[in-house]
This record gives sequence, structure tokens and C-alpha cells, in this order.
Amino acid sequence: MDLGISGRTALVTGASAGLGLASAQALAAEGVRVAVASRSADKLAAAVATLDGDPVMLTVDLSDPASVDALIGDATEALGHVDILIANGGGPPPGNFASTDVDAYPAALQLNLLSMVALAKAFVPPMQQRGWGRVVAVTSAAVRQPMDYLILSNTARSGLTAFLKTTATEVAGDGVTVNTVQPGVHATDRLAQLYDDLDEVARAVPTQRLGDPGDFGRIVAFLCSESARSITGASVPVDGGAIKGLQ
Repeated sequence: MDLGISGRTALVTGASAGLGLASAQALAAEGVRVAVASRSADKLAAAVATLDGDPVMLTVDLSDPASVDALIGDATEALGHVDILIANGGGPPPGNFASTDVDAYPAALQLNLLSMVALAKAFVPPMQQRGWGRVVAVTSAAVRQPMDYLILSNTARSGLTAFLKTTATEVAGDGVTVNTVQPGVHATDRLAQLYDDLDEVARAVPTQRLGDPGDFGRIVAFLCSESARSITGASVPVDGGAIKGLQ
């Protein structure tokens, strides 16, 4: 299926591994020129080697507002303009209500909410002016069904979902779609850091397996396609049926 986005440009953050890298790979396979951004230059170099086309490597620390501002300028210079923004970031430290101090919340909000707001504020208005754009944020199934011991992530990603849902209604008439994708448990390094027994984690999913990052990336790419131009303001769960609620 031709997604109709060959020749477009994309910035993908949190793209050195996992779901961010998988999203970048899927877009590059569709002929999109991709700029991948993450903290580690070494990991990014390895990631770039897996991408089709002529990818760009940019470093960013999403927890640092100045670094996010620098990324905006670097991405614009490297790509000319950004047609597609894939907003993704690593999760904040685990913890629950009792173990998480109030002082821990600002850093989590900067990493998983405020940095994404800054990227949207920078790139969405030019998309509106050109009459075409796609924003897809990688959040979490925890937005629908909060996960134990991940109170910082639950809080920050829920805020991002509300921000993007609001934004989607304001920019839809300008040819810009804004959506979030809510992953459950996928076979990534992040999951291995959180859980000791991944087989047990998989057994708790109705599909009885962990999600495949490649499958996830192709879902993200579809949301950026011409065929998905009527999908906006949506929060798409990709969780193997783990969420129990009706909405």
C-alpha cells in the first residue's frame, strides 16, 4: 500500500531505539526523509545505519528546554521544513504515590509533556501555513488505564494527550492531523528494564505475546499517510487487547 508520503520530511524524537526507531524505519521505508533525534550520538549512529534514504542524525536532551530549542533550529536547517513530527521520549523513573516526591514531577513533565508542547508549537504553525502536516505522539496505554508504579509517566502522558486532543480540533481545518498512539507492552529495552520476567508480562496480554516494534512503527506511518487524513484527535491503543475499558 502506497501511503502517499514519499518525499515528505519527518522529525522523530526518542529515535535511537525501541518504538521511536521503529517509527523512523517505517517512515523511511515509505520514502520520507527522516531526522532522528536522541541523547546518545553513539546509539543514533547505529540507528541511522538501519534507515533507508538519506537520514539526518540530531542530538537532543528532551529534559533540557535549551536542548529542545536547539533541536528545533537544527531540524529546520537540516530538513528545510518538517512535514511530520513523531513526538516520542523515554519514560521517567518508576515510582508510586508514596515513593515519589513532589520535586520529581517537574522533570517528568518537562521530559514527557513540556518538550512535546514546545515541538508542536514550533512545527505545527508552519504545517498550517503549508496546508499539510502530521503530528503523532507516542504516549502509553497507561493514559487509558494507569499502570502501577509508573505514576510520573501516567501523569505526564495524560497531560500530553489532553494538549494534543485540544490542538487537533484547532488545526484540523488547515490540513494538519494530530493523533496519539498508546503502546502497551512491546519487546523493547525499556520493558526489559522495568520487568524481570518478560514471559510473565506477555502472558498477561490477551494476545499472549509482547508487541512487535516493527508493527507499531507501521501503524504510526499509516497515521501519517494520505489515507489517514480524516483521522485526527484520535488516541489509538496498540496494546494487544490489554485495556479493559470500553473507551
